[in-house]
Amino acid sequence: MIKLENLCKGFWYEGEYRPVFEDLNITLPSGRSLALMGANGAGKSTLLQIIAGNIRPDHGRVWSDGSLSFLVGTSGSFHRDLTGAQNTRFLARVYGVDTEELSDFVQDFADIGRHYHMPLRTYSSGMKSRLTFGISMGIPFDTYLVDEVTAVGDSRFKRKSRAVFRERMKRSSGILVSHSTSDIRSFCDAGLVLSPEGLRYFEDLEEAITYHEGLMAA
Repeated sequence: MIKLENLCKGFWYEGEYRPVFEDLNITLPSGRSLALMGANGAGKSTLLQIIAGNIRPDHGRVWSDGSLSFLVGTSGSFHRDLTGAQNTRFLARVYGVDTEELSDFVQDFADIGRHYHMPLRTYSSGMKSRLTFGISMGIPFDTYLVDEVTAVGDSRFKRKSRAVFRERMKRSSGILVSHSTSDIRSFCDAGLVLSPEGLRYFEDLEEAITYHEGLMAA
C-alpha cells in the first residue's frame, strides 16, 4: 500500500511559483500494477520521483508499508566514477541481497560486455539504462516504479525487458508511466489518471484509458 497525504509540488519559473499538482490524497492498493496516465506536463514523472524519494514535495508526505524501488532505468542512485560491477555490489549491500547472485544476474541481463567493469561515466545512455534496469529487476521490491524503461534498447533487449518485468509483476506491485497503450494493457491491471482535477484511481484499466483519452480529446 502507498498513501499520498496532502501532496503538493511546484517549481519557481521567472520569479513565479507554478504548481504541478496540489493536495493529492489517495491510497494505492497493494498487489496491483498501475498505469499512471496524464497529459504531457501533468506531473507524472515528478510524482513518480517523489514516490521514489528522489525529490521532496513542497507539502505533504508519501507513506508505504512495503519496499519501493528506485526509478527503474534511471541512474540517479548510481555513482558515475564506480564501475557497473561496483555499483551493482554496492546496491546489493544497501538492499540486503546476495552480492554475487545479483552481480551475475545483472552482468548477464545487461549484456554490456567489458563495460560492466568500466566506470559509469564512460557509458552511453543506453548502457546506463541496461545496467540500472537489470539491477532493479534483480532486487525483489514490493513495488517497482517505472518510467518508460521498456522503450530502451534494441528489439532483443526490449523483449527481454518486457519478459522479466512481466515476471516481476506476478508477485509485486508496480506503477508504470508509459505513452504506449499497448504496454499499459500488457503490463497493468488498474489505472491512475493525473489531471488538474487531481489523481484518480480506476479499478478497471479500460475505464482509466477511456477517461484519459477523453481528457486528451477535450
